[in-house]
Amino acid sequence: MPPQNPSADHADDQLSILDGLILRPFPDEEGRPEANGQWGGPGFHLAVLRESQDFWEDRSTEIVDAAEGELAADLAALAVVLTGRWGAPEAIDLRPYLGLDDPGYPGNEAPEPLSYLCNVAVDMQVWRVPSAGRWLGLTIGQGDRELPFELLAAVGESSAFPR
Repeated sequence: MPPQNPSADHADDQLSILDGLILRPFPDEEGRPEANGQWGGPGFHLAVLRESQDFWEDRSTEIVDAAEGELAADLAALAVVLTGRWGAPEAIDLRPYLGLDDPGYPGNEAPEPLSYLCNVAVDMQVWRVPSAGRWLGLTIGQGDRELPFELLAAVGESSAFPR
């Protein structure tokens, strides 16, 4: 049996989560990830839209590539819809937010959600959401080789737009 199209199976649910994150007030204090895969703090929300299997038992190239490919298909499907709403996204390189250029400099830590994202992903696509005064970013991240890939959404205040 051929695999199902993950982008068609998940897009409506994922768009609903994104719309909710854009409209939801930011929390006054930073919280830990909730059972629904969402968390946030002052000026940001983060959500896991979908995750792959983990790779403790099998890290073969075929398994890893297939898992990452399913999430990439979801991201691409969402990007089409979001681009239709707000125009083309900006590609943001997350590596500079690691602070490796000057690790000894006090206060070099990136603000959330960029601090979290730069530790699990290399880049993200970001749309400005003018009607809400916020930005929305999508990326695929992985905390470690054995952990699942995650399709991540981040929402932040426009004044803290990543560059």
